[in-house]
Formats: sequence, C-alpha cells, structure tokens
Amino acid sequence: MPKDNANLKQSSVHTGLFINNQDRAGEGDVIRVISPVTEELVAEFRGASVEQVDEAVSSAKAAFESGVWKDPAFRKTVLLKFADLIEENRDKLMEALISEIGSPVNLKANHTDTPAAFVRWFAETATRDRTRHLGFNNTNTAVSMVAYRPIGVVAAISAFNYPLLIGVTKIGAALAAGCTTVLLSSPLAPLAILLLGDLVRRAGIPPGVVNIIAGGVEVGRALTEHPGVNKVSFTGSVNVGRQVMQQAAAGLRSVVLELGGKSAAIMLPGVDYNKYAFWLHARYARNAGQGCGSPTRILVEESRYEEFCEASRKAYEQIKVGDPRDPATIVGPVVTSANRDRIEASVAQAVEEGATIIAGGGRPNIDKGWFLNPVLVGGLDNQAKLAREEIFGPVSVVLTYRTVEEAIQIANDSDLGLKAYLFGPKDQCLKLVPELRVGTVQINGGSPLRPDAPMIGYKHSGVGAEWGEDGLREFMLPQHIDCSLS
Repeated sequence: MPKDNANLKQSSVHTGLFINNQDRAGEGDVIRVISPVTEELVAEFRGASVEQVDEAVSSAKAAFESGVWKDPAFRKTVLLKFADLIEENRDKLMEALISEIGSPVNLKANHTDTPAAFVRWFAETATRDRTRHLGFNNTNTAVSMVAYRPIGVVAAISAFNYPLLIGVTKIGAALAAGCTTVLLSSPLAPLAILLLGDLVRRAGIPPGVVNIIAGGVEVGRALTEHPGVNKVSFTGSVNVGRQVMQQAAAGLRSVVLELGGKSAAIMLPGVDYNKYAFWLHARYARNAGQGCGSPTRILVEESRYEEFCEASRKAYEQIKVGDPRDPATIVGPVVTSANRDRIEASVAQAVEEGATIIAGGGRPNIDKGWFLNPVLVGGLDNQAKLAREEIFGPVSVVLTYRTVEEAIQIANDSDLGLKAYLFGPKDQCLKLVPELRVGTVQINGGSPLRPDAPMIGYKHSGVGAEWGEDGLREFMLPQHIDCSLS
C-alpha cells in the first residue's frame, strides 16, 4: 500500500520510478539524497515498495514472453536511438551526478559518453548470428548446431560511484542479447539513473522491456530473490556480493558479480618515475578514489623508494581538490560523511602502527562538503590492513621489492584480482602478464575503456564477465539442436 507522502520535501528533481514505461511515485521507504559538496538536501522521496518490485519484474517478464523484444534488427535500431539520447542529455545527466555524488565535471565523458558508446557497440552486436554448426556426429547419422537464446528477465543492480556507466552497460548488454530488465540504482545515487526512464520511452523501447527502480536493502533482496528473475548482475562490495549470490542461489539463478579491487601497479626496474607519476596518482585520486580498478598498491624497487617519493610529491602538487564543477578539479568529495570518517580512520590506524605519510593527507580548506586530500602512505608491507582492504577513497600505499619475481608475488598476494598495472619496457611487461592473477593488465597506462573488451574479476573480485562478447553471452543460454538424417 502507498505510504503517506505528506511530510516529504517537495523538489523539482525527478524522482519517479519507471515501471512498464510509466512514471510512478515510489511507495516504499524514504530515500534522502544529500549533496556531498554542500551537505544540503537534494531530494527526499519514497523508493520502490516490495509490491512495486513485483510489478516491475512482472512487467519485464510479460514483455519478454510477448516477443515484443525478439527482433534483433528492431533491438539494434532502438538501442542506437537510446545511445543518442544519452549523449544528447549528457549535461543534464552529469548535473544530477554532481548533485548526488559530487563527481568532477572533468569525468563527464566517463559518466555519459562512455556508456553511450558501449550501448552503440552492444546495439551493433544484437544482430550477430552466433549459431555454431557442429556438423555430423561420429556415426554420420545426425547433424548438430548450437544456438544462443536470451536468458529472460535480468535484474541489474548498479553502484554509486559510476551509476550510469555501470547501470547503462548492464542493461545495454542484456537488451542486446534479447533480455528484458529491471534496473535498481544505489540508494546513494538514484537521481541520474531515474532520469533514464524518459530516455527509454523516447527511444521507443517497448513497455516492460526496461524498468527502473530505487531502493535499499529490502528492495534489493526482493529483486534478487524474485522468482520471475532469471539472472542477477550486481556491482558493489565483496560482502554485499556474497549476500546477492546467496539470495540468487535460493532460486538457482546465475549471477554476474563485479566486486572490489586492490590493484597493484608494478614500477619495473629502471622505469622513469617522473614520466608516469602524475597519471598514476591521478588515476586512484580521481572520483575521490571511488573506483574499483584504482592502483592502490604501488610497487617500487627498494633502492629507489626515496626517488619515487620525491616524484610523487611533485605530482601531488598538480592534483586539484575542490569544486566538482571546476574543470581543473580532479578530486571531489567522497559520497558520505560516514565514508570520509571511515577512510580517515583507516589511514590514522596505519600511521599509529608505523606507516608514514609520503604525500597529501588531511582535509582541504573547504568549509562545506565531505572532501579529503588524496594521500600516499609508505612504511608498510603487504600484510598491513591498508594494503589488503579496499578503502574506496583517494588512498594508495607504496610497497617495495628487491626482485621482479618478488614484485609479482606481492601483487598476487591478495584476495582480490581485478586489475594490475605494469610500467616499463613493453616486451618485459608482456612476458610478465601471464604471471598476474587478475582480469585486466594495463601496460604503461593502457587506454580508456573499450566496449569490446571484457571486465573480469579473478578471486574475490567477481564472478562472470561484463562488457565485450563475454559479457553479452552472460545473458544468453546455449541450446543444442540435434537433427537426425533419417
């Protein structure tokens, strides 16, 4: 039943859910969005109720079973239009992201243009014939082929740090595969996600194919445990990922999980620190360190430790913390005051246990907002808590090694295996890549995200693949067709 909305703050911000192509007021628990920049209330509204979760899943299931999303050529056309609309509305979407998570405007391309590019790539793959012809059996009495069918209704659960990139690419892959979807935002970052509903409608995506809701733990559980859901795709922390996997397992549903990272960046012997220092530190500092692939363990030769520290201090002078609307800003605020307190406590504990601050640290001189200066910490080994746990803030540690073999061992000594970075001669880096137990290795900085490459987490960093052909096939089931010749 709808809950009383009389005491909720009225706002011009769009907060409607999107179910069966209709804007709907939420009937569940209250969601309060506080600006991490100004500490002011941005929006207060009700998220989805459990009954509305059921309605969204039922709409997606009815759309899937109706066949309205079955034609690959139609899917391609409509998804391309959806991508165009995301790009056309990039400023509006970015403004919503700044207001709810404080992400710097210089990351607009990552937040909006990249998802649009990924949707275009998925749209082009929607019409690809993936049938595998196996030929005759061993007695020449039958021929076989393997076709790929959409898995059904996909529950896509986004995260707060890159909500559009994560949410849009999840549903983009599922939609290209022929599935229908229910997209659930993080309660910390619902606003930009909820703006997508109007774009879905304007793109011509049929009713029920995409449903968009917001909510907290109760809503997430109702979605992952819903009997009408055939697959769950989740991005978030390792601990919550375990819970999602357990919830999905009750109904024997498969999952895609993109979880945490504690990525190592190995600076090989002889590498020019000054050449890469700014890129390296800006990479984990951007978006206030709220990125799962950040290089938060930096490995340098023991004999060159002080040289790296000096190069790092110079690089830190170029990293601007402040107003996310300033194009020069690299580091905006973290998403909540509680997260800032947690990050500061983690660094303080490391210092109490003997760590040293190499560069940065503390808070900038800004009156409002949950800002933190990036910080580089030394004097630790790889067993220290700060070196093992994902901090999800603008923090990295420097570890030392004596041999390249030891560096590889340290890099692999982690429960997480999302990314690794190698800096040095290309040929030497390529020889070392097979020894690293991670899903992605970037050499000398690599390149921006590309839609045809999979993102895969080894160990506790994930289950299954996102993006690329591997990610698309997560939303398909193979079907063997065996035809007798008699």
